Amino acid sequence: MRAPLLAALAAATLTITACGGSGAGEGKVRLRMIESLTSPDRTKLIKSLIADFEQANPKVEVELISPPLDSADQKITQILQTKKNLDVLEVRDLTAKSFVNNGWLSELPTKDWAGWNGLTELARKKAVEVGGKPYLVPYGFYQRTLFYRTDVGMSAAPKTWQELYEAGKRMSTGGKFGYSFRGGKGGADYAILMISAYNGDTVNPEKSFFLKDKRTIFSTPEAAQALDLFVKIFKEASPPDSVSWGYPEMVQGFTSGITGMLIQDPEVIKTVEESGLKNWSTAPLPKGPTGYAYQPVGYAGWGVTSFTEHKAEAVKLVEFLSDARQSIRFAKDNSLMPISQQAQSDPQFSGGAWKAYLEAQQDPKQVITIRPTDYPGFSQFQVDSDRDTQALITGKKTAAEVLKSWDAFWTDQAKKVS
Repeated sequence: MRAPLLAALAAATLTITACGGSGAGEGKVRLRMIESLTSPDRTKLIKSLIADFEQANPKVEVELISPPLDSADQKITQILQTKKNLDVLEVRDLTAKSFVNNGWLSELPTKDWAGWNGLTELARKKAVEVGGKPYLVPYGFYQRTLFYRTDVGMSAAPKTWQELYEAGKRMSTGGKFGYSFRGGKGGADYAILMISAYNGDTVNPEKSFFLKDKRTIFSTPEAAQALDLFVKIFKEASPPDSVSWGYPEMVQGFTSGITGMLIQDPEVIKTVEESGLKNWSTAPLPKGPTGYAYQPVGYAGWGVTSFTEHKAEAVKLVEFLSDARQSIRFAKDNSLMPISQQAQSDPQFSGGAWKAYLEAQQDPKQVITIRPTDYPGFSQFQVDSDRDTQALITGKKTAAEVLKSWDAFWTDQAKKVS
């Protein structure tokens, strides 16, 4: 009888633990929270913010789940499919649509939150970008800017892609090169930045791969001009081995002195500062011939599951993480564009390397676009376009062939969502 008795006791213990909110103390609510873009330093920071929340809310305990980065989104999706034991989660721009469509996110009561009006216009816009309702509060933004070294004869940043090419070509001598080209995964994003800029004010920012007349951005003579210059920048102003460079190699090329210019997200600011490099600065993204620059803004944020049993406490945690003090701290430590209006008067964000981001926000011709992530073929295009970009810069495909393929693909996509 001893074995059945022990089994029954164990089962009872598990039941009590589950009913008590995964081991929460007596009279306490236990929230389970999961992050996606996991890293040791970031997890440590989030735990510190959670500790502050728990101190301010002694009747709530928060368990943070930190899956490995490469499988985090898959892990989050698996938990969401079970619809249990999760209250707060990290929602990315690439996962928001799926999470909303599957009914896994709860609409946040932003009208009852005093901090809502303290968010930047961009933060409020992105909060309701998917589904037209606030299913998340962004915690910061990734927006590209131009990094350039002032110790290689650059007294001012190039203002256009043509000027970037010319400056990069001048710097490419004696084993040094002008530009950290991205030829590996993600390289097509840079080709699309240029194509968009060259199409100028004909681009539809709300559907960034299309023009206002509903043709694709890949269908124009300006797109061909942009792609021709893209190849010239690689061949005449970039290291030959950048044919396969991704994010780490691009940044290393810049900080080590191999290249004089780099276009990347603000997280690079911290990396460059820690490298000890002294003579460098930033500038808004280069523009096309008609004076326009276009780029999407990457983002992620905190949301509440639709099946949480502790919605009030979960919402309170999201609001706490999103208030001015906590969100500015999070943005500083992660080198993100902040979501709080108060950050504009913070010395870290109003000067130095961050000044270029404020300049871009104040320039109506530095336009923020929306990626066509809601089109069924978007994920496949990311893979195919990187492959095509590799073929383009290695001479296996012409610019005309690549543009014809991309135009046909997105023309077909438009038919599928019309």
